[in-house]
Amino acid sequence: MPGRLENKVALITGAGSGIGLESSILFAQEGANVLLVDINLEGAEKGAAMIAKRFPNVRALATKADVGKEADIKAAVDLAVKEFGRLDVMFNNAGIMHPADDNALNTEERIWDLTMTINLKGVWWGCKYAILAMRQNATDESKGLHPGGSIINTASFVALMGAATPQLAYTASKGAVLAMSRELAMVHAKEGIRVNSLCPGPLKTPLLMDFLDTAEKRDRRMIHLPMGRFGEAVELAKAALFLASDDSSYMTGTDFKVDGGLSSAYVTALGEPLLPPPASLVN
Repeated sequence: MPGRLENKVALITGAGSGIGLESSILFAQEGANVLLVDINLEGAEKGAAMIAKRFPNVRALATKADVGKEADIKAAVDLAVKEFGRLDVMFNNAGIMHPADDNALNTEERIWDLTMTINLKGVWWGCKYAILAMRQNATDESKGLHPGGSIINTASFVALMGAATPQLAYTASKGAVLAMSRELAMVHAKEGIRVNSLCPGPLKTPLLMDFLDTAEKRDRRMIHLPMGRFGEAVELAKAALFLASDDSSYMTGTDFKVDGGLSSAYVTALGEPLLPPPASLVN
């Protein structure tokens, strides 16, 4: 039975760890050729090697890029098209949450600018060059390939509501990603280019755990989680797969929340986790 991304080409930024790495593996499992992009080339190369070993029917390549540099993003998209012939899925996932990001009084301008460059400009450039590439996609009915494609931009639950711990630049950047994604979705819908935002809740990934570096910070997040636990990166990868595939063919401009119920909660009782992660995620 063919996979949900059979014969398609996907480019994933921030693919050296966390959501990006898990998505790269899952997309390859579903039949996609994958370009893993990360500023940490070693992490991306390890992911590509893992994919090559597990899924010999697809190709996986790794390349280094700083998404805060437009030329790097253009080069990555050009590489995907050169090596694989087209681009069907662009997952603009790379981002930062700087430990010095705080409230309006304490956040330095350099932290604000760095965060905006990576989290917002990087996504804008990723969309720009993905759209240009997707416009060139030809129809190949024998392989189930069509013009257009799917762009997925990682936003956050904080794009929809305030965060319990101050992180002003991060929150503002993710709100902007959400708004930008909606507008791009409207502009390019008739071209067959779908643009959706993925809004993760708090995840047990290095990005968040490095930021929540005290028990107090972690408890302030946990109290708002109805499931009583942080999410796993692979749970977001499965949501990204849905948005990447034709299963979501009538979805564009959405904010796809995968947050353990956080955005629907008022407050929950702090205590022992209510539910452990599914065994399939931790074994």
